[in-house]
This record gives sequence, C-alpha cells and structure tokens, in this order.
Amino acid sequence: MTSAPAYPKALQDLRLPIICSPMFIASGPALVAAQCKAGLVGSFPALNARPAELLDTWLTQLQEELAQWQAEHAQRKVGPIAVNQIVHQSNDRLAQDVATCVKHQVPIIISSLRAPPQEMLDAVHSYGGIVLHDVISLRHAEKALEAGVDGLILVAAGAGGHAGTLSPFALVGEVRKMFKGPLVLSGAIATGDAVLAAQAMGADFAYMGSRWLATQESNVDQAYRQAIVDSTAADVVYTNLFTGVHGNYLKKSIVNAGLDPDNLPEADKTKMNFGSGGGSKAKAWRDIWGAGQGVGLMDDVPTVAEMVDRLEAEYRAARSRLAL
Repeated sequence: MTSAPAYPKALQDLRLPIICSPMFIASGPALVAAQCKAGLVGSFPALNARPAELLDTWLTQLQEELAQWQAEHAQRKVGPIAVNQIVHQSNDRLAQDVATCVKHQVPIIISSLRAPPQEMLDAVHSYGGIVLHDVISLRHAEKALEAGVDGLILVAAGAGGHAGTLSPFALVGEVRKMFKGPLVLSGAIATGDAVLAAQAMGADFAYMGSRWLATQESNVDQAYRQAIVDSTAADVVYTNLFTGVHGNYLKKSIVNAGLDPDNLPEADKTKMNFGSGGGSKAKAWRDIWGAGQGVGLMDDVPTVAEMVDRLEAEYRAARSRLAL
C-alpha cells in the first residue's frame, strides 16, 4: 500500500502498514533483510550487534544487500531499516551506536525506555531520519513529544517483551486526541485482520514482533520456535523479574529455568539490566523467551516472504469484507 503523503518519507510506500519490532537476539541481519525485501520496515536492536563495532558491519552489509536486491527487483517495494536504541544509563554504548547509525543515515531510529536526548534527535534529523519512541501510557507519550520525537509506538496490553497494560482502544484514543502524527500500535497483532483493526481504531501502522519469532529467518533456536507454535495466550506470563521492566514471556521457558511462573517475585525496577534470569542461570531473551499474547494464532514456521504474502491476503480480505 502507499502511505499518506503526510507521513515522513521513511514511512511512505510500504507494501503493508507494518513496522517489524526489534527483538533482542531474535532480530539479526537475515531476519531484517527478509522483512525489508518483503516491503516492510525491518528492525533490530543496536545491542544485538556485539561487540559494538559489529553494528557498522551489519549496517554496511544490509544496505549493500538491499541495494543489490532492489536493483534486481525494480518493481518490488523494499522497506527501510530501523535500529532500536535503549535510552538508559545502563546502556554505555548509546552514543557510539547513534554515531554509527548517523554514519549510515539509518532512516528510522526506534528509542525505548526514556525519551531521547536532544543531541540524539538533532543527529538523526540532520540527514532527514526520524525517531519513533516506545510508550505505554499517555504520560510517557506527552514526555516523548515534548522531547521532540517524530512519532509514537504505543505498546499496549498483550505485546511481546517489554509491554504495557492498557487496552489499545484506550491508549490509541487518548494519544490520538493530542497527537496527529504517526502512531504505531503494538499488542498481540499477528494477522492481516489485526493490522486493519489497528488502523480502524486510529493508528497508522501495526508494530508486529512475536509473529517473526516463528519464521525460518529468526535468530532463535528450534525449541523457541516450537514453543511459540505450541503456546496460547494463557501460556504468556507478565513480570518484571528478568530485566526490571515488566514484560511478557513464555511460561515454558520460565519453567525450564527452574522457576515457578505462578509465584515470581517482583524485581527492583531501579536496577534494570537486560541479561538477568531472575536469580537463575538463565538469561532474559536467550533462555527466558519473550512473546506476546498473539502466540495462539501462530501454528507454523514459514519464511518471512511466505508470512508477508499471507498477511497481505488477510489484510486485503478484511478490507473487502468491510468494503473499504
């Protein structure tokens, strides 16, 4: 589909109004390349590239691969790359990672946890890039807009990984009353029908993460993929134990770590970290598996290309049913 002209250039001319969520460990170059080749926004967390110098290598390779693919498939839509930056004092790589993204003129930066500082916004805006910021409440949205971000990602109830608790109807409605710019909605979106529903309630784009975990290109092991396929919403646990920030995780992985998913203690949110397993030897994201409540709609492990074909068919069928 073609986005409205009012959208920033990076968000125009996508095949579907979908921004693929950046997922710790799972989002690597292979997954991002496949998402972009399918005409969506492909993204990954900067922290997935370890050591920090690898970020430059990843971006170089991705940009070269996508440029070559576009040259060979002139009629196909190729989506832009987005890189997620964790804005928090625990991230001692932030300045270096932002500088690397500026060097490569990454068109979309996704900031998380805290509103991005002015120097980060100025650097991204200097070449025409945009910053989208994750929020879970109206207060967080107001602070991000005051900081000067270009768009908001509303992380509603049911989203995989770090997530909020508000109904998407409430969150989109409240934010849309005060902000007319790009809104992206996250929260158990796993089908083309749900993408259209996000737009119907006032969002411009869907933010889809967990569906890509169960694809052939995701950087996870087979046990994780199979757990996604085998799980339902009832198998998703909401806790802040593993990183200090509340998020949704698969119950099976918590049990595998030797913990009782029904009796997890609260973590000290002032001591955030992104690798702890809540006192066990397991590590968040690698052993404690993030996933959203939409897992019950995922029954197979297709390629990204196959999945996007399916999403497009579902999206267009839903539009036809509603005569839109």
